[in-house]
Formats: sequence, structure tokens, C-alpha cells
Amino acid sequence: MKLRAPGTIQRIMTAHNGDNRDQSRTSGIAKGVQMFIRSLAATLFIAFVALAANAPPLYAQGKTIPFDGSWKEQGLLRLFSNEYGLQGRRLDVISDGTVSVLWRPVSAALGTAKAAMWEWSVTQGVKGTDLTRRGGDDRNLALYFIFVDPQTASTLGRTTARKLLRDPNTRALVYVWGGNHAKGALLNSPYSTGLKSKILQTAQTGNFTENVNLDRDFVRAFGDMPKVLVGLAVTADSDDTDGKILAAIQDLQIR
Repeated sequence: MKLRAPGTIQRIMTAHNGDNRDQSRTSGIAKGVQMFIRSLAATLFIAFVALAANAPPLYAQGKTIPFDGSWKEQGLLRLFSNEYGLQGRRLDVISDGTVSVLWRPVSAALGTAKAAMWEWSVTQGVKGTDLTRRGGDDRNLALYFIFVDPQTASTLGRTTARKLLRDPNTRALVYVWGGNHAKGALLNSPYSTGLKSKILQTAQTGNFTENVNLDRDFVRAFGDMPKVLVGLAVTADSDDTDGKILAAIQDLQIR
């Protein structure tokens, strides 16, 4: 038997109990940290779900329309065509005393599109004109959303922008940068009762982002709900004023 000095056992027991208390404290701290982390994670998860539930719809959920080979030019005047630079996300436009339409069909999946957004810019433009007057209606840029009834959409096939816009079943919302009209004005086209122009920007230079509600604007323009979206078109028109337009459209998204 090993002899220990008086008080040694008590010191050993005290130390042992202290070790147990230290271990217990350490264990308690670890458990506390774990509980805190779990609580924080749960709180963050709940906050994330709440934010996601209340967040506005993202345009990333829609369809970005690339400016690629799907777009085709439709001349309106013989030998007088604009210059278009198809850059993927961006379309560059030069109109120098010229006018033409660049257009493309859209997929059936976008037939019920309800909204759109895009950025556009004008670094040089034409003066404001009366867009309700035939033969004097120059504008810096115009973006067309072309609709037809379901029966026409199902038999559309391959067609030209000119033929489509002349079809009596066609309706087109035309969002315009230019003219001498007030912003927000809704204008009758001098060329067709199926075309309505809405002024988003007056004749000026600058850079703007647009968000449009196709449903609301269609009802306001034509008095009924939108038909099937089948095509898009872009124009720049400087032939009547013999001016020059340097402009661009980019990040066109539809949902």
C-alpha cells in the first residue's frame, strides 16, 4: 500500500471533482454552442424562406431574347435599309436617312407572355415628329410585340414581317422612343388599325430601362385581352427628316 501525506487524498479528490466540473463546464459550453448554431441556422432558414416567398418575380425566370441570327431584316423602302449589329445581348442600330424592320418569331412557350423589360440607349437621334401622320413619322427606336388569334398562330408557318403586319388578325403593341407626343400617350397608327403605339421616351438622347405590362397595355389599346404573341420587331426611322440615329437595345427579357 502506497502511503500518501495527510490531505493528499482530499486534494486529489478535490482536483478530481474540479476536473469533472471543468469537463462538465466544457461539455456544457459545447452543447450551448451547438444549440446556438442550430438555432441560428433555423432562424436563417426561416428568414430565407420568408424572403423567397415575398420576393417579386425575377426576370431571370423569364426568357432572355438574344440578338442573333434568328432576326431577319425586312426592308420597307427599296435600297434604304438600316444597319443592325447583332451582338448577342445587344442590338446596335444605325439609321442614316433610312428605315427598315428587324424581326423574328418567338417560340410557342412565349405565346402567353405578360410582361417584358429591356434597356435601350440613343446617342444621336431625330427630332420629334407627329407619329399619327403618314409619311412624316420618324422615330429613334420602336419595339413591336406582335399578336395574332390562336387559329392564325397555329397556321402561321414561315412569313414576312410585312405580310404579318398586314394581316387583319394581327395586333401589335409598339413601344416608341421618339415623336413629339407626351410620355405615356397611346397613338393610332396611320398605317393599320391593328397597330397601337405607346410613347415611352420622347425625342431625346439618353439611356433608359423599360418595364412594360403587355396585358394591361393590350387591353388599353384594343379593348380585349391579348391574343398569342408570335413575333418581335425593331425599327429605327430617319428617312423623312433625313436625320441620323445611333442607338442600341440590350437585355430584352420576356415573361
